Amino acid sequence: MSRSMGQTIKDAREIRKMTLEELAKKMRVGIHTIERYESGEQIPSKETILKLSTVLDIPASVLNDSQKHHTASSPEDFYQI
Repeated sequence: MSRSMGQTIKDAREIRKMTLEELAKKMRVGIHTIERYESGEQIPSKETILKLSTVLDIPASVLNDSQKHHTASSPEDFYQI
């Protein structure tokens, strides 16, 4: 299945039952920033990708790969709950 970084972020957030507001608070950014990441309107910086990977508990390489290749397996393949 072809997936964007934004979809990967959204899936990881939803799998963890985290709201946009909760993720934004943990990331110390506005809700609209998270919405732009998830919609693909804005690409997070390398530093932000590292922080997202920590907050969402997924490898940064998963986010980088989805940005570069727009591909990934199903979310269950790389999300640890």
